[in-house]
Amino acid sequence: MSVLTQPADARLPRAFTAPGTSRAMFWWLVIVALFVCAMIVVGGATRLTDSGLSITEWRPVTGAVPPLSEAGWEAELEKYRQIPEYQEQNRGMSLDEFKFIYWWEWGHRQLGRTLGLVFAVPFFIFLVRGIAPRRLRPRLWILFALGGLQGAIGWWMVSSGLADRLDVSQYRLATHLSMAFVILGLTLWTALDLRYGAQVLTRRSGLFALAGLFWAGVLLQIALGAFVAGLDAGRIYTSWPLFEGRLIPDGYLGGMPFWQAIFESRPAVQLQHRWFAYVLTVAGLLLAWRYRRQGTGAVSRLALLVPAVLIVQVLLGIATLVNAAPLSLSLLHQAGAIALFGVSGYAAWLLSRSEADGEAARAAPSGA
Repeated sequence: MSVLTQPADARLPRAFTAPGTSRAMFWWLVIVALFVCAMIVVGGATRLTDSGLSITEWRPVTGAVPPLSEAGWEAELEKYRQIPEYQEQNRGMSLDEFKFIYWWEWGHRQLGRTLGLVFAVPFFIFLVRGIAPRRLRPRLWILFALGGLQGAIGWWMVSSGLADRLDVSQYRLATHLSMAFVILGLTLWTALDLRYGAQVLTRRSGLFALAGLFWAGVLLQIALGAFVAGLDAGRIYTSWPLFEGRLIPDGYLGGMPFWQAIFESRPAVQLQHRWFAYVLTVAGLLLAWRYRRQGTGAVSRLALLVPAVLIVQVLLGIATLVNAAPLSLSLLHQAGAIALFGVSGYAAWLLSRSEADGEAARAAPSGA
């Protein structure tokens, strides 16, 4: 029997019993992951309410204190009046209207500052006290560095909208969002390792490569969604399944060369996000069939979990589209992306511990 057709099961020990596990560090990273999820959702709200450019300076420390007087608020509004978004889109905005968008952006940045503390303080305590498993320390340092890099990417993104544009660059927005999900994925993977410990496999199940490829596909779809958000492309062609009766929307290229249009044409980025969702749905359902057919125990249960989350996310995407991307549905769709990414990442982690050895898999107990 080939590696790809042997039954696959992940033999998980009882939680926190294997060497190199830590209950305290596991729950710490779960909390960090929840903060990252909150950052993604609040960041989406900031984008959808056009709040991201309301704070025109990057002050990682002093920016934690919002304006405390009427004069302070007027000074912030005056800075906002100097950028194209105000001059071409929001001219005449009142102070109360400005405060609304300011608080969204300030809240997003403040959540990021809090996340930095939630990660850094326990991390150094775990290091000093020798609690952090030695094998995971390089990965934790990478997470620490990625968190700092993400803050810099955030400002790099915001700065793109302060001079010659009404909005931030869709390229930088996609980079910022993709990095957030990379951080989330690495955090969840490490948390699971801290719950169940390391495992050395003699021969890994062939399903692992398929699960990893699907996880990467979900990340790619999220990046494509960032291009849709960056260009406000979710508010055009709001019919489904066709583009106002056409298979390919009018103005697909928008007068641009192909390699530019696929990143900068609003019809093009919507088509790509829409059609890759179909590809991903078919791939996910086929993968779930493989989980059911070839997996046992915890692996076979993925056959229900993965398609359930995938289908809900597809339905949310359709509802968001046909309603022209209102704030509530858009945020639910973004939360659905987090759920799908987390479930597909869990599947990849579980399959990374699954051996392509039918006899051993059937003989060993399976946990969750």
